[in-house]
Amino acid sequence: MALDKNRKPRREDDDGTLIEGRNAVLETLRAGRAVDKVFLAEGGRGGDIAAEAKKHGVPVVVCDRRKLDQMSPTGSHQGVIAQTAAQEYVSLDELFAAAESRGEAPLFVVCDGIEDPHNLGAIIRSAETAGAHGVIIPKRRAVGLTAAVARAAAGALAYIGVHKANNLAAALDQLKERGVWLFGAEADGTAGLYDAPFDRPAAIVIGSEGQGLSRLTRDKCDYIVSIPMRGRVNSLNASNAAAVMLFETVRRRMQAE
Repeated sequence: MALDKNRKPRREDDDGTLIEGRNAVLETLRAGRAVDKVFLAEGGRGGDIAAEAKKHGVPVVVCDRRKLDQMSPTGSHQGVIAQTAAQEYVSLDELFAAAESRGEAPLFVVCDGIEDPHNLGAIIRSAETAGAHGVIIPKRRAVGLTAAVARAAAGALAYIGVHKANNLAAALDQLKERGVWLFGAEADGTAGLYDAPFDRPAAIVIGSEGQGLSRLTRDKCDYIVSIPMRGRVNSLNASNAAAVMLFETVRRRMQAE
């Protein structure tokens, strides 16, 4: 079969999560739909859209029109593209309600700046299979619930809620105020994986792929946990570290039953 050389390569975040055009984006914002980002062309007529995005706490990225051309599946973006979530986000209260409905101590995963959609999707999948009650991600400097994330989660988003925090530090404070202990994952942790007290209300905190935990997030953690390494490579990627800590938590809680 002959290939269409003029056809643009398929982007992983364009199937159903990109909305193009001034009116379409403006009405999407006004309707209160979950929007991760709005992209505006430099020098374009986007003041009203930027104001509406700010009203709803949606980040605005001003960029070269060529970037929008590359993003656009149709080529008719009019200098405006909104990236919407593949699934609606939930509140912190809803995450706690999920734990309460199952009669279990809360177990959450907090992602501190995960930027790779495959990593976030894999974390969500591991969280769901481990029986966690929700995943928390920050609004800025991190990937949202794009279509690529939904695919990597392999159906898990149908069964576990994701909360998008306007301010991650404030969200961590709220977790602590509600009795949740924060367990950060770092190679130089002060507590070993098999010593950390995961048998209590817990949030597993995973840092970004390149930088790990931010300083502020690390300072808020009750325990910094290291995973024992036997090989020559001294670290796991973010999604693998999350899975190891989640299932150690599962094992510990099963022992305590």
